[in-house]
Amino acid sequence: MSENLDLVRSIFADWERGDFSRSDWADTSIEWVAVDGPVTGTWTGLAGLAEGTREVLGAFEDARVEPEDYRELDSERILVFVRYGGRGKTSGLEFEQLRTTSAWLVEVQDGKVTKFVRYWDRDRALADLGLEE
Repeated sequence: MSENLDLVRSIFADWERGDFSRSDWADTSIEWVAVDGPVTGTWTGLAGLAEGTREVLGAFEDARVEPEDYRELDSERILVFVRYGGRGKTSGLEFEQLRTTSAWLVEVQDGKVTKFVRYWDRDRALADLGLEE
């Protein structure tokens, strides 16, 4: 297992517990992209990472990101298939009632995450990356 995969696994282990407080793994110029889903946008830098995370998580209670599988695409990119836990603040719907098969593309360089791309729709992630199953 690569060091980059170990790093990504440690981030998602925190998120699975609902702990989104750490950012020591992030490059100072990190790019955070939410491609689709309830909240979309692009944020940059550590302040952007915090803002984007607040925007995305602000719509949910008890939010968790639960990894299902990790795929190393190359030496710098890891695709993480996830399910979400929690519920919508407005709708009250549990994530189990929503589409929850999502994916995150994580890019790592020199031991730091330089880019997150969150896909609410896993099939779109696979299509964008040319990995359709």
